Amino acid sequence: MPGTGRCVGWLSFLLLIFFWVPPAPAQTADGVIRDILVEGNQRVETETVWSYLRVRRGDPFDPALLDESLRSLFATGLFDDVSLERRGDVLVVRVVENPIINRVAFEGNRRISDEELEAEVRLRPRTVFSRAAVQSAVERILELYRRNGRYAATVEPKIIELDQNRVDLVFEIQEGPLTKV
Repeated sequence: MPGTGRCVGWLSFLLLIFFWVPPAPAQTADGVIRDILVEGNQRVETETVWSYLRVRRGDPFDPALLDESLRSLFATGLFDDVSLERRGDVLVVRVVENPIINRVAFEGNRRISDEELEAEVRLRPRTVFSRAAVQSAVERILELYRRNGRYAATVEPKIIELDQNRVDLVFEIQEGPLTKV
């Protein structure tokens, strides 16, 4: 049959068109960061969060760089929690900010003045609150009392949560008896 060759040719051409898959564009195995979103920030600007990241738009989703970014954000002391999540080709940085100290107060201190305690404690109003800083302040207060012969002194920090992610910090002090050698 004279038309059979042409029919097979057309059929082959159509099959080639329907089943031919173009090669995928070359890219890294993990993909590329198209956008970076920051969620949960209240006082800290989005640009500030971006500045601590070790990755930028257009970079690959490199686990080592993402881990460095996480450590860098925690090291600022601005955040209580940080997590990174991948949504397709978007990196989502979710932060929980540390509160701001509204007020620092001392209760129960009779032998050492508030002014002396304030000089010893490095926490001030309108600074970022962290539990590590509070623990350090407790140790410094106890050391001040030991230098004054009050080895039985105890300090209990009370954290009073306020609105707008603020806290009042009260150090309840039991001075204890004077220890004589």
